[in-house]
Amino acid sequence: MSESTTPGKKGNLTGSARKLKDDAADWHNLILKWERLNDEGSTIATKIVNLGLNVEPDVVMEGDSLAAGDISETLKRSNQELEEECVKLQDVVDKMANILSKMEKMVHAERGISELEAFQCGEKGRAAPLFHTWSTQQFVEVSSKLYESYKQELALKKTILQELAHTANADLSMVYLSSWLYQPYIEDSGKLLLESLLLETGHRPL
Repeated sequence: MSESTTPGKKGNLTGSARKLKDDAADWHNLILKWERLNDEGSTIATKIVNLGLNVEPDVVMEGDSLAAGDISETLKRSNQELEEECVKLQDVVDKMANILSKMEKMVHAERGISELEAFQCGEKGRAAPLFHTWSTQQFVEVSSKLYESYKQELALKKTILQELAHTANADLSMVYLSSWLYQPYIEDSGKLLLESLLLETGHRPL
């Protein structure tokens, strides 16, 4: 099967070139979805921290004027609200896990393309690149790096989810919130990789 090697044009890309260009668009869209979920999760996590830290002081402060039944009702209501927010955060993490699963499938698919190319063309690969300058193996390497960073980030998110509602220490809670929002495993280098991928495949003008 012949494959288009004309980058950046709205021609009919076929085979490996079509797949790699589609994957680049998918990477962009999945990362946008992840960022929206991260913002949503950050808002929920902040609510969880505020609820967890505010329950006990409120009860102590109002304890003199509240009957035991009122205190119990206040705790019950606060705990119920806390539980509801935790369920919402779990839902965000589940959606992030689904995004990561799609990222993993793309990495496997691109490895398959690279292996097929090596089988057909030898270890050096095709004579001319599918797009501008990248070899097919470079697509695999970039996708793998992106996937690994989001995999590590998801593991951190899961830890924060498990610990956040049970942390009475305000300083530690702030560390969790900051870690969730700023995503230490997703570095600026990852954003550069994505932009390079979009440039190479013609989604961004050179």
